[in-house]
This record gives sequence, C-alpha cells and structure tokens, in this order.
Amino acid sequence: MSTQIRAVVITVSDACASGHRADSSGQALVELLSESGAEIAEKRILSDDLAPLERTLREICDRGDVNLVVTTGGTGLGPRDNTPEATLRVIEREVPGVAEAIRAESLKLTPMAMISRGVCGVCGGTLIVNLPGSPKAVKESFAVIKPVLAHAADLLAGKTQHTSN
Repeated sequence: MSTQIRAVVITVSDACASGHRADSSGQALVELLSESGAEIAEKRILSDDLAPLERTLREICDRGDVNLVVTTGGTGLGPRDNTPEATLRVIEREVPGVAEAIRAESLKLTPMAMISRGVCGVCGGTLIVNLPGSPKAVKESFAVIKPVLAHAADLLAGKTQHTSN
C-alpha cells in the first residue's frame, strides 16, 4: 500500500498576495493534486520575499505531517523571483532529475522553459517541488511529476524494499 501524500501548495506571487490577481495557479495545483489522490493539508499565498518564504518552507517541513510541498511561481528571472533560492536554503538533498524532467518536457512546448529556474529537493521527510507560475505551466509540469510522486512518498517514508518485477 502506497504512502498517503499529504501536500501543501504555496503560491509565490506579489500580485496574488496583495489581492491584485486571483490565484489560479495555486487553485489548479490543488485540483490536480486532489484528483491524483493527494490530501491537501494546506494552501498558502506568499509574496516573493525570500526570508518569509524560506521560513515558511522550513516550518512546513518541520511539522512532520506533510510529505510534499509544491510551489507555484517565483521561478523566473525577475528581480523578486526567489523561490529556488528559498528552496535551496531549506533542502538537505537536491533531486535534480525532477526539475530537469519538467524543463525537458516543457521545452517541447515553449522555449521559455529554458529560463525556468525551479528546483526540487528533500527536507526531512518532505519533497519540495518548484513549478512555474502560470496555470498552463502548472498543468504541464504536474503531468511530468505525477507518475513519481507516490514512489517518492514511499521512499521518504522509509519504504525502500524492492520488489521483483
């Protein structure tokens, strides 16, 4: 039996945090995770400020009841795009294949994928994945990671026995 995924969705956007734009990317992510069987423990909207984002990621990982954090937004080249930096300050081990796979698949759809700086890594028993900020990019990126989330949750829970297939 697979480990239940308990996820927190974090939208990183000054415009959404200030109420100037609806959080359609975060909502899309909540729907995609829910449809895939994940339990949504929490959804937050934060500004692009580095320190509060880093602090929030650390607090969520330290809680012990969440095994997945997916961020949307803050992965571009804008001067306030800090999501990868906050994630790198929190994670203990990077999982580069996830971010590489997202960029590789996204490049088939848009050359803009080259400038996405999203990262992925592990903090304690929690996988953190950075996705771009548009609803379209969230849907495309989630399709890439969805097949590995259950296995990642199992591995983080210590279920490392291999079966003979």
